Order: sequence, then C-alpha cells, then structure tokens
Amino acid sequence: MITVNIRYTGTNGSARAFADEMTASGTAAAIRAEDGNVRYEYYAPLDDPETILLIDSWKDQAAIDAHHATPMMKTIAALREKYDLHMTVERFVSIEENAVDEKFIRK
Repeated sequence: MITVNIRYTGTNGSARAFADEMTASGTAAAIRAEDGNVRYEYYAPLDDPETILLIDSWKDQAAIDAHHATPMMKTIAALREKYDLHMTVERFVSIEENAVDEKFIRK
C-alpha cells in the first residue's frame, strides 16, 4: 500500500473550506469509490487552523496512476486554485505483514 500525506495550507480558513467543498460536492466520496483506493480522509491539526492534512492511501502505484488520469484531477486542481492553497507532500510505502519491525507494532 502507498500512502500520500498532503498538507494543504491557506489563509482565512481556506484549507478547511477546500476540504468542506471536496466533501460536500461528492468529490471525496467519488475518490473513495475508485478502484484501489484504501483511504481518503481529511484531518485538522489542533495547533494550526490554516492547515488540513489529507491521508490518501492506494493499493499500489497503478491505482494512483489511474486516479491521476481521471477528469476529477482537474476538479481538484481548480479547487486548489480557488482556495489559493499551498501543499507539502510526503509519500510512504507500508511495511509488509511479516516485516522485521512488526514486533514493535502494538495492535
């Protein structure tokens, strides 16, 4: 699984307004329904009201590539512009079930 954390930062509540519009418009739900999507969730940091964190997880790179090829990406890009958001992105690949670090993870 590949997880991408995207921090959207704006001013005057614009990042929260972006997440609200993504949700209200059904765009977030449509992304969650895409083949290979595992998680698509927005979070708000307690100490930064101008940032929204998106945790976006996909089965594999092929699923991400298919998502990026959809017309929905134009909708997302337009909303980012509308709310004048800036982004930082981190990408993670999940450890396998029997990985060495598994003994340190409390489930």
